[in-house]
Amino acid sequence: MSTNFPTLSRKAASVLTVAAWLLLAASAHAADAPAGKLPTPPKGSEFQLFIENDMLAGTDHYYTNGIKFGIGVPFDTLQQVFKIPAKFTLDLFTDPGADYHFGLFAGQNLYTPRNITIGSPQPYDRPWAAWLYLGGVAQRVKGNRMDTAELDIGMVGPWALGEQVQSQWHSVIGTAQPQGWGNQTPGEPGFLVSYLQKRKYGTRHIEFVPHAGVTLGTVMTLARVGGIVRIGRNMTGFGPDGIEPGGAMLQNTRREHEGAGRASFEWYGFVGADLRYVARNIFLDGTVFRGGPSVDSRELVHDFTAGVSARINTYRLSLTRILRSEEFTTPFSSGGRQSFYSLNLGLEF
Repeated sequence: MSTNFPTLSRKAASVLTVAAWLLLAASAHAADAPAGKLPTPPKGSEFQLFIENDMLAGTDHYYTNGIKFGIGVPFDTLQQVFKIPAKFTLDLFTDPGADYHFGLFAGQNLYTPRNITIGSPQPYDRPWAAWLYLGGVAQRVKGNRMDTAELDIGMVGPWALGEQVQSQWHSVIGTAQPQGWGNQTPGEPGFLVSYLQKRKYGTRHIEFVPHAGVTLGTVMTLARVGGIVRIGRNMTGFGPDGIEPGGAMLQNTRREHEGAGRASFEWYGFVGADLRYVARNIFLDGTVFRGGPSVDSRELVHDFTAGVSARINTYRLSLTRILRSEEFTTPFSSGGRQSFYSLNLGLEF
């Protein structure tokens, strides 16, 4: 598939824009560092990386890859970077007497039909689609309750660079090249706003962590409810972090909540479920303002999860196996279930 220079330039610009936003936070602090010395992240900062992929589950279709990179910074640093507009936005969430933490995320999700080697349109299978976005998170913990709000803004379609990312990855691992990205969901800006509440009940070694939330936007509109049961030692936080909007507990929220008395290590295993009523899914229902491929999406979708999580001092690692129910049907076939893995790496400063 050929790409002319103006088109390539516009796609590159979308990626550079996301990268620039992430670099702003780092550059603001770097400017104050002594010459010749690498700047130290401000105290209370963090980095998080999320990767979801179906390769370990032995498939390469549907929700085939997701990646999300995030930074969390204390309020004073964030205010220096974004000045008045950000402070106005964050004040919408601020409650006197409550400590909030804030983070920035950039991510990309890829979706393909079952057979990625077919170059012609496949109207009776899941559409090719990609989503590249920048997100902001506000989070608070009081007692056994955690509230998280996340705003994601980005692009679907060619500007989301799904073809380039998947093609390069398949070249690295030596598997078949995807041939159908020319049939993907057309380009369109999108947004979503998510709210998720988690609570936890239990003892030192076993906990039940229920959750409920809602997402509104042109990309996704849904309501969800679910929870996990976890068993382990020195457990902190509210369970494993997830790539979905509002699903990540900022590491500094965890540290603030647990205080200085938390142990230097922790581990736990968990099982869980999540039920969603999906009113809109742009990757199945098609874009809002432009025509494009679509299928009949299921309104009720559920996930079953199982995994392990461990932390040593300020380093955290979680691995989750996810089994997702059928998300769509076509006149001639059903979408079927899907299984994939989710990996989360976290580092606090």
